[in-house]
Amino acid sequence: MIMTPDILQMLRCPADGGALVLADRQLIDQVNAAIADGTARDQLDTRVDDPIDAGVLNSTKTRIYPIRDNIATLIADDAIRVDP
Repeated sequence: MIMTPDILQMLRCPADGGALVLADRQLIDQVNAAIADGTARDQLDTRVDDPIDAGVLNSTKTRIYPIRDNIATLIADDAIRVDP
């Protein structure tokens, strides 16, 4: 996944307008483990079934916007819940 710093600084969380940061590999692995065991949920409390390749995290570290096949999904309801 190529997310250059200049592109990343232009992106904003669609829910709160805050800056987004690229999630580290450890968080991606944790999210994918939750997806695999069926506990990952999006903002509408729907189970997330598809693993992610990468993600961008909101400033409060409560939402990760998935990146799959080099495409970021910046839809507020599709963000995966994470524990800060």
